[in-house]
Amino acid sequence: MATTYIYACKPHLLLLYILLLLQHFDVGKSQLEVNYYRTSCPRAEQIIKEQVIQLYNKHGNTAVSWLRNLFHDCMVNSCDASLLLDTAEEVLSEQASPRSFGMRNFKYVNTIKEAVEKECPITVSCADIIALSARDAIVQLGGPAIQIKTGRRDSKQSYAADVENFIPNHNDSMSLVLSRFQQIGVDVEGTVALLGAHSVGRVHCVNIVQRLYPQVDKTLDPSHAEYLKRRCPNPNPNPKDVQYSRNDLVTPMIVDNNYHKNILQHKGLLTVDEELATDPRTSPYVNNMAHDNDYFNQQFSRAILLLSENNPLTGDQGEIRKDCRYVNRNAN
Repeated sequence: MATTYIYACKPHLLLLYILLLLQHFDVGKSQLEVNYYRTSCPRAEQIIKEQVIQLYNKHGNTAVSWLRNLFHDCMVNSCDASLLLDTAEEVLSEQASPRSFGMRNFKYVNTIKEAVEKECPITVSCADIIALSARDAIVQLGGPAIQIKTGRRDSKQSYAADVENFIPNHNDSMSLVLSRFQQIGVDVEGTVALLGAHSVGRVHCVNIVQRLYPQVDKTLDPSHAEYLKRRCPNPNPNPKDVQYSRNDLVTPMIVDNNYHKNILQHKGLLTVDEELATDPRTSPYVNNMAHDNDYFNQQFSRAILLLSENNPLTGDQGEIRKDCRYVNRNAN
């Protein structure tokens, strides 16, 4: 009764309590800002952009890697560069998880980091390098220009044990996939748009063959199934073999709505692709994006922003790593 009496007489105390709670939960996102390094390292974003373009011109697939890095880093707990930590001493790298299968080009992240360090030592976080390199990679891949906020700091720990609880699997149900995105603040429409990043991706045969052997999945377009069998002739492929198929055979290095067009034609490579096109919760958005690339770009941009601002470390949290592969106590 005493508690009820206090709230009844002093409702402003309850309101203050609620506001403090909201401030606590939103503090990380609110401290991100556009051009965070404008005084501490004015050329930071330009240096990162220059490096992304140079690496793209030498190794075009780096652009796809930068986009995938953002997804894998931000989906697991926080956009905090925990993904980049190597296995060392008590740290087990998230890259060792089966969910990280096929990820590559991590060595080039340090190429970008080294260029930034020469200009501004221990100033620009690896987490922001992940976010900004993804932004610039999307442009190189013909996608929309997105204004990414910065100010993230780097995690001092890996979340390798949690990766499989956050990153969806290609055989997961659509309900589980949607819930994984919802828990980081990405709605159904945004999820459908984000999965459109598969338009520049490729899938290793080890993740396709269950739809081809011993019987072809009845939901898969028969002619496309025959093509996939030529790409993946072995029902039990060696994961170490570089055997794969691209999601988009028309514009494989352009972020566009061809992924959505393909899955409407039952030419998606993974089970989750087929479910995205047929589930009543997602199919209307798939249909709209397949028929309107501008709408896809708008929703993709919005979803990338939501993803990139998931629970960042800011202020005095975390650290600014000198080497993206190690927390500072392990840096050489």
